[in-house]
This record gives sequence, structure tokens and C-alpha cells, in this order.
Amino acid sequence: MQNNTRHFAAIGVLVVIFTFVVFWILDAVLKFPLAASTQAGPIDSLIQGHLWIIAFLFSLVVVIAIYSLFLFRRREGDTEEGQYIHGNTTLEILWTALPMVVVIAFGYWSTVVLVDITQRPDNEIIVNAEGYQWGWNFSLPNSDAVTQELVLPVDTPIRMDLTSKDVLHNFWVPEFRVKQDIVPGRTTYLRFTPTIEGEYRLICSELCGLNHTGMIAPVRVVSQDEFAAFWNQDVQTASSK
Repeated sequence: MQNNTRHFAAIGVLVVIFTFVVFWILDAVLKFPLAASTQAGPIDSLIQGHLWIIAFLFSLVVVIAIYSLFLFRRREGDTEEGQYIHGNTTLEILWTALPMVVVIAFGYWSTVVLVDITQRPDNEIIVNAEGYQWGWNFSLPNSDAVTQELVLPVDTPIRMDLTSKDVLHNFWVPEFRVKQDIVPGRTTYLRFTPTIEGEYRLICSELCGLNHTGMIAPVRVVSQDEFAAFWNQDVQTASSK
């Protein structure tokens, strides 16, 4: 019994150490893009939570396997049968109940995040985006002006009304984190609030044909005044030419 307790304690300590090491490696390798929307924070936290679970489960399996390989391997000259263990009801209950609790907890957390990032604010601005093989058109409601550059106001809730001219596409600006499929024959919606002025790239993340990787559009997040000037003057002038 004392030997078993000692082994469990050693494995527990090693699992904790390896969990932190594996998480550190994952966090160093899987660098997130700049978080440039209010939705990015909750999504990044959810991803970090999944990385901790991944690191723990990986460490749990690997540590037990390596520990057993070295500590319980057959010694030279040892011809006796190993100890027969029929089962352990407590252990079986734990390894069934604990994963279930973790899955339910992550399901609840994910639902809370989804509700938070998709809720409808009162002062949102609607921008239309049309995807086609292999480019993008952007416009404002009740306007004939169209541009291939997406310009958005900073710190303002945005609702993208997404349509497709041909096949399935997907609207994704990595720095905003959120993404949405664009389905032919219907309008889908995506909400986000840009928080950092700058230049970004909109990419299609749904395989849509030969030049799928070239389906990129520039995105600029600007001040409210520059946003108004762009859509009221620049786009109108360009469309009239």
C-alpha cells in the first residue's frame, strides 16, 4: 500500500510538471494573432482552456506510460507472474465521472462565450459583404456604392450581412477571431467590434475553387470620421467613374 501511494504521488508530481511544460511549448508555438476585437478576449480564453486540458491529458498518458516502462518492467532473471488485478470500481467511476464533468463544464463555458459574442447591440452598423470566385464586394445598406476594400470604424459594433454569388465561402479576419460561412441563396450574419485601428486581411477559409488562396481583401479599421469620409466621398467618387 505504501509503495502504491508513493508511485501515485510521484506520478502526480510528474504529471503536474509535464503539464506546465507542455502548455508552455504549445503556447510558445501556437502564437495568436493580435487580438483586435472585443470578441477576441473570450475566444482566446476558451482556446487557452482547451490547451490546458490538452497539455494535462497528454502528460497524464505519457508520464504513466514512461513511468511504468521504467519502474515495472521485467527484471533480468525474474520469471514470476505479475500481480493479478481484477479491477478497481473507484478508479472506473472516477475516470468516467471526471471527464463527463469536464466536458459539461467546457460545454457550458462555450455556450456562455457564444451567447456573449453573438448578442445584438443597439448601435451596430450594418455592412454588406458579397463573396465570389475569387474576391469580395462591400457596400452599405441603401447605397449603390461598392468597394473591394473593407473599411470599418473603431470601437463600433459591426454586423456583417454575408452573401455569396456562387459557392460556399467563409468570412474570416484572424485578428477579429470570429468567422462565418457564406451560403449561396441565403444571408448569414457575423457580429464583432473592432478595437484597434490598423490594416488587416480578410481571407476566405472555406475551400471554394482553384484560386481559393487568392481570395483576400484589405481591411482597414479607422476613426469614425475617416469611416464616414471613406463611404460618403471616396467610395461614391470611385463608383461614379
